[in-house]
Amino acid sequence: MFLLLNILWFFRESKYILFWLYLWQLKEYHIGRLLDHFRTDKGRKLILSPILFAKVILLALFLANSSLFSFIFLILFLIYLFESAVFLKSILAKQAKKPVITSKTLFLIFVSFALAIAFAGASIQWLLAFDILTPLIISAAVLFFQPFFVFARNNILKKAKQKINSFQNLTVIGITGSYGKTSTKEFLATILSGKFKVVSTREHQNSEVGIARCILNDLGAEHQIFIVEMGAYKKGGIKMLCDMAKPRIGIVTGVNEQHLALFGSLDNLLSAEGGGELAEALPKNGILAVNGDNKYCLDLLERSNNLLPNREKKYALSNKIIDADIWTEDITVEKDSISFVAMNKNKEMGHFKINVLGKQNIYNLLGVILVARELGMSFDEISNACKNIKQEQAGMILKQGKHGVDLIDSSYSANPDGVFADLDYLSIFPNKKAIIMPCLIELGPKSAEIHQKIGGKIGEVCSLAIITSKDKFEYLKKGAGEAGMEPGNILLCDNPEEISTIISLFCKAGDAVLLEGRVPNRLVKLLSE
Repeated sequence: MFLLLNILWFFRESKYILFWLYLWQLKEYHIGRLLDHFRTDKGRKLILSPILFAKVILLALFLANSSLFSFIFLILFLIYLFESAVFLKSILAKQAKKPVITSKTLFLIFVSFALAIAFAGASIQWLLAFDILTPLIISAAVLFFQPFFVFARNNILKKAKQKINSFQNLTVIGITGSYGKTSTKEFLATILSGKFKVVSTREHQNSEVGIARCILNDLGAEHQIFIVEMGAYKKGGIKMLCDMAKPRIGIVTGVNEQHLALFGSLDNLLSAEGGGELAEALPKNGILAVNGDNKYCLDLLERSNNLLPNREKKYALSNKIIDADIWTEDITVEKDSISFVAMNKNKEMGHFKINVLGKQNIYNLLGVILVARELGMSFDEISNACKNIKQEQAGMILKQGKHGVDLIDSSYSANPDGVFADLDYLSIFPNKKAIIMPCLIELGPKSAEIHQKIGGKIGEVCSLAIITSKDKFEYLKKGAGEAGMEPGNILLCDNPEEISTIISLFCKAGDAVLLEGRVPNRLVKLLSE
């Protein structure tokens, strides 16, 4: 019987080893991001679960009175049997959380399982202690070996820096900001590929190691343009990326408070994600293009004095408020496309129709058009190249859901500006509209205020809202209620099957549902046709 208990313990332990390594990887091994996760409702449940509390009591009872061994053994056996069954079910449903396999995760998996095997067969109190302390043990293993990974990382960065320095005629374009980085990178790569040999960082390759690997594996002597998406979670992070990649052109897509909790202060955020470090890293004759309708980007231009005159460029929807270098006229937003006329100070213009969703993409496209013009492409060349842009490159896809419902999948990620923009796009649909989204994370002290504003926008646009996480639900509900939404129409639910049922009862053919932020993949499948 004790052998069976050990087998169940090890099977259960396998689940949590993989889960905690998955969580560390998801937070990019950034301790600040991991700690911030425990401020969320889901994070708190990890360390305050009833089962964990029961195990602590069982361990305390055993240490206090070993004569209760049989009772404790039986209860623990049933708990491990239950946890193993839940893990097996998640495996069969392909829903088990596990890290993406890399050389780093493979090493950490090996170390973690070696520790678990060393404890297998130990007395019941040691099994319980290892079980209870699994999050700390796995975290300790990650942090203990982190210096070795940092050494290996620095070696990769050094090789990447040496390689990129060997290319004399390469133009590097760095893109940063709180939102819109990936779409801007994708649009720019597609458009510039119409005239140049282009390589760009791949999906999720916006950290130092990801960019370095792209340089080492993908960048070749034949390339003329290298487009680098730059992300950071601390002051100095973008500077490090610039020291390696050496950008000549910089784009700042827009700045908000999305990662304020991680940076610790607005000044730190503006230095890194806000474009300050990118602006300082550009050569004197470089080009800095910023979103002129974003107050933080305009502040960046006020502070920046690194570039020669007329090398700082602004793009905006209109030139009536600011002196923009490129702006738009005649904007039309349809369900499956946007169109507009772009104009610049030289009185050049071009007509653009692009198969992407939502007015917010015009900002990213304007920044791209501006840079493409600076690199010598004509408006006609850029307009023709835009025809190759695909809907998914903008991070939002319109597809047919079940029962004829329009399903807008914007589940890649979420930030405050993105939520407002997606709700604006949702508003063009004529019939009933619903949104499904989690509360946003890493917003710092402004989180409650931002969620209340988002709730107000939801109340203006939607007839139904389903919120999948609890953290700031009350503020979303308050904002939606103040905007006129019935209290019963903003719901808290995280079960994909239940959400699917609610949507099927509420929506009919011609209605629209917006999936905003990281909702479960299971839910996307349930709602899709």
